[in-house]
Amino acid sequence: MNIVSGKRLPSSPALVAGLAAAALMALAQAPVPFVDDDRLLTTVVVVAFFAATWALAADVWPARRVAVAAAVVVVGTLALEWVGHSTGWPFGEYGYTPALAPQIAGVPVIVPLAWFAMAVPAREVASRLVGPGWARVALGALALTAWDLMLDPQMVESGYWVWAADGPWRGIPLSNYAGWLASSAVVMALLDRLLPRPGRSLPLLVLYTWWGLSEALAFVVFFGDPLVGVVGGAAMLGLAALAWRGDQHVPRRTVTYGSGS
Repeated sequence: MNIVSGKRLPSSPALVAGLAAAALMALAQAPVPFVDDDRLLTTVVVVAFFAATWALAADVWPARRVAVAAAVVVVGTLALEWVGHSTGWPFGEYGYTPALAPQIAGVPVIVPLAWFAMAVPAREVASRLVGPGWARVALGALALTAWDLMLDPQMVESGYWVWAADGPWRGIPLSNYAGWLASSAVVMALLDRLLPRPGRSLPLLVLYTWWGLSEALAFVVFFGDPLVGVVGGAAMLGLAALAWRGDQHVPRRTVTYGSGS
């Protein structure tokens, strides 16, 4: 529900669509720990996550802006992942297995969708804590990279990609996280240009918080790896908690962009 000049407006179609997509995402996540082959569920989760982020963003910014931002991030991270698995830069030497399909240039299509899907909620976390500029870019990059503390171990364990060299974090090299920080900073800088003056979006913050909570719970209770759940959960939920608390000091100002305008 948008707030303009202190008045509540009816829920926009974009908000309703975003909440519906988020509900589908959560429903698809629930059975993942209990099935042997979660390829279809993983695909549904990521596509629904992307749709939820896109629609919730379109409740804050014009839909055209969100479409351009999504296209730039998806195409850009697809190219990044192609370079990454082809050259080993900037993440380290890794390769995708054929398990996730369809693929473009050896990169599963859902991978760049996931980049955009989490990048916008991560930026929401940063925007509630710091003002525009490099501080927000850096904090947004940190919030996005925190997700990969749990994402990468889960995807490697599922056999969706493999690392050439063993690393200290569940077989993942630290170069991966250095690459994630650098790449995430570029994504955040792009979002700052393409989606300026971020509005306050409670659903986007909830979406980030949900992922931190659900992934941490899955590792602690179902995946048999509580260390990943505790460390990754502390990173994501710690940032989310600061964002929720920081939001108490952010005035409820007018949202300048309307849905789809």
